[in-house]
Amino acid sequence: MSNSLLHPFSLPEQAASDYVNIVRGEGSIVFDDSGKDYVDGLANLWLCQVGYGRTKIVEAVTNQMSQIHAYNTFPPFTNSPAERITEMIVERSPHPDGRVFLGSSGSEAVDTVLKIARVVMQQRGQTERQIIVKRTNGYHGTNFGGTSAQGIAPNREGWGDLVPHFIEVPHDDLEATAQVFAEHGDRIAAVLTEPVQGAGGVHPPVDGYLEGLRRLCDQHGALLIFDEVICGFGRTGHWFGAQAFGVTPDLMTFAKGVTSGYLPLSGVIVSRDICAELEKPEFLLRTGYTYSGHHASCAAGIANLEIMTEEGLPERANHVGEKLAEGLAALASDGLIESWRGMGAVYAAELGRDSVPTRNEMLKNGVIVRPIGTCLAICPPLVISDDEIGRILDTMESALK
Repeated sequence: MSNSLLHPFSLPEQAASDYVNIVRGEGSIVFDDSGKDYVDGLANLWLCQVGYGRTKIVEAVTNQMSQIHAYNTFPPFTNSPAERITEMIVERSPHPDGRVFLGSSGSEAVDTVLKIARVVMQQRGQTERQIIVKRTNGYHGTNFGGTSAQGIAPNREGWGDLVPHFIEVPHDDLEATAQVFAEHGDRIAAVLTEPVQGAGGVHPPVDGYLEGLRRLCDQHGALLIFDEVICGFGRTGHWFGAQAFGVTPDLMTFAKGVTSGYLPLSGVIVSRDICAELEKPEFLLRTGYTYSGHHASCAAGIANLEIMTEEGLPERANHVGEKLAEGLAALASDGLIESWRGMGAVYAAELGRDSVPTRNEMLKNGVIVRPIGTCLAICPPLVISDDEIGRILDTMESALK
């Protein structure tokens, strides 16, 4: 292998030969270039809901590309796949009368939603409202806005000055958030949170927490933003985490599961109330991306959501989660892990020590999970079989022993 590729979140000095070269996938199994198979306990990177090798998606993309692969959606242009996927997204969201702004990556979606929250306040004449309240452990991508919004301190370090007007609160402390509102309420534009914190260690909210954020935002005239890049599209047992917790935000980001990663697609779901602000005469939304509404990516999303609907995959997430929870509870009762947490089909095993050695041992034995500090995250495709879940848990048990 050449060493021309600079990997994300990597040690650039690491040799290319140290990497596992994934060449093929089928269902919940991926294969490396030696033919070795691995149960993908991370669904690529929290995203491959429908599994690998889904010919329906491949054919949809191929058919679209045979007509035209992409064209921009800047005025005066549009396209049917972009119109259709946004219809399908709002129909499944808590905002069926809302609208969707499209991009490619979750990081783009986060930076876009931060801009929209700010511009809404500018439109309202509340120009002093620029503060975004964020949570410790929150992960919001790696563009400049999302890096500034990080609640994972090491991800913010080493880049020099970041975007101003962010205030961080402890991730499960509603009282601390209320105090920030008491001190800065007339300057807060929005609260940004994942329904379930993912890359920060798989932390479901404590009871009443999201409801409390909604209440504080309403009391002080701020917006509530849910970053649903990981939670969205079935991961929590509902189409969106907002529905799983019965709390409706003003703005929502999505990416990952919308296409199961077959092609990049992301976006922001905008509530009807916020749309009304943007639809005022003469207001120009001065933001966008070359690939906003990319024909082939949208075709992949349409086929992916059709599969998820036909196969009831959001509901199936709860079955996957029950099997994972049973196994993790057994590991905890045997004293092999300290604790476990999660919901839907996203869980973490808390080891209480550096989790990388255990991940490495599991990888050697054909199971992929993600080490996050002292825990191992498990987030498999929603089509995973019970036997494959058993293989994840058995391999984890052996590695821990």
